[in-house]
Amino acid sequence: MKEIQKDVKWIAKCGLYCGACPRFLKEKCLGCLDHHKATWCKLRTCCLEKKMASCADCNEYKNVMDCGKYDNFIARVFGWVFNSDRSACIARIRQIGYEGFAREMTENKVVTFKRKAGTR
Repeated sequence: MKEIQKDVKWIAKCGLYCGACPRFLKEKCLGCLDHHKATWCKLRTCCLEKKMASCADCNEYKNVMDCGKYDNFIARVFGWVFNSDRSACIARIRQIGYEGFAREMTENKVVTFKRKAGTR
């Protein structure tokens, strides 16, 4: 198994941090950047088309949750099942930048921030 990877290239388009993901570390997932078969991911496609590193770079929506591609039924189910708050990750990237986010997630050994009670 790989060691946790601190690198901005392992920040997924949606804000998850692949560099600390157990599947990525066991080499069972390529991560968002290298997962060329992930054409099903509308966020990845959108970011690639707009040449953005992630949704944090999007100027169309101040709040990423206003984007229908970001906040949809599947995303809400994903967030509930995995107790994940991807929008908090996007907000954190906007706040401290990609380097700071990669460092923080690596130090804390986490893929995402946990949802707070009462959030979608």
